[in-house]
Amino acid sequence: MRRGDVSVRTAVPRPCTTATGAIPGRGAVAVGGVRQTRGVRKIHVIGIGAGDPEQLTLQAVRALRSTDVFFVLDKGEVKSDLTQLRRDLLDAHIPEESYRLVEARDPERDRGAGGSAYSPAVGDWRSARADIYERLITEELGEEESGAFLVWGDPALYDSTLGILEEILERGSVSFEYDVVPGISSVSALVARHRTGLNRVARPVQITTGRRLAEGFPEGVDDVVVMLDAHQAFRAYTDQDIDIYWGAYIGTPDEILASGPIAEAAPRIERLRAEARERKGWIMDTYLLRRRPKQR
Repeated sequence: MRRGDVSVRTAVPRPCTTATGAIPGRGAVAVGGVRQTRGVRKIHVIGIGAGDPEQLTLQAVRALRSTDVFFVLDKGEVKSDLTQLRRDLLDAHIPEESYRLVEARDPERDRGAGGSAYSPAVGDWRSARADIYERLITEELGEEESGAFLVWGDPALYDSTLGILEEILERGSVSFEYDVVPGISSVSALVARHRTGLNRVARPVQITTGRRLAEGFPEGVDDVVVMLDAHQAFRAYTDQDIDIYWGAYIGTPDEILASGPIAEAAPRIERLRAEARERKGWIMDTYLLRRRPKQR
């Protein structure tokens, strides 16, 4: 069923339950540390990992099974497989399909904005998302129902969902309680697939973005994880004594891995990345840059 730009898929109805198995309205229960009371909408922000349904935590599975309505933002036909991955995940862990899936179109972001215009552009996009989330929660979630947003990786790492929910609460037009279920991030999945650690003994590790890496290699850090790099900023460091551990579509059937000295691996990664983007129309990749210790 479609209402405007919102698509609703309804499965077999069931009583609304909490992650502990209790039926709402019979006292208050705690789910993920949040005390839930009668007559208040509940939201689960569930980290679903990098793409492998088997990487969901037991806590995440319990939260999935306690949810009545799942909210999903549709990023268009090019990225339709991201929506399908979420559906596959639900089908894998909620065999009875006793839930509703509500989809809405994700607002476009000004990706051409750079420099001083970058932060305002991201702020505008987040506020546009907040408008959509607010409408979904108000119109599609009953006062004693539980809704959920399924977040790639971990909700605490380079994701806007928590900030958007806080913005909605600050507006004061709809009230709800929410909890956060951590997930396996693409960073953790990346180093696991490459069978290496994230940091080295007595040394810090920094997580940053491609945009920041393009401004310079972080000072005082030899291990740098880079996310959200649309322009392959690692190419600026091919003349340095650095190893790269790269992965795309981590945890999905389309996973691609490459590693080695950056001077040797960079051309291969560029080729793999270009081929994958041409084939799928989009790419999600993450990498670790590891500076080799200087010889004494």
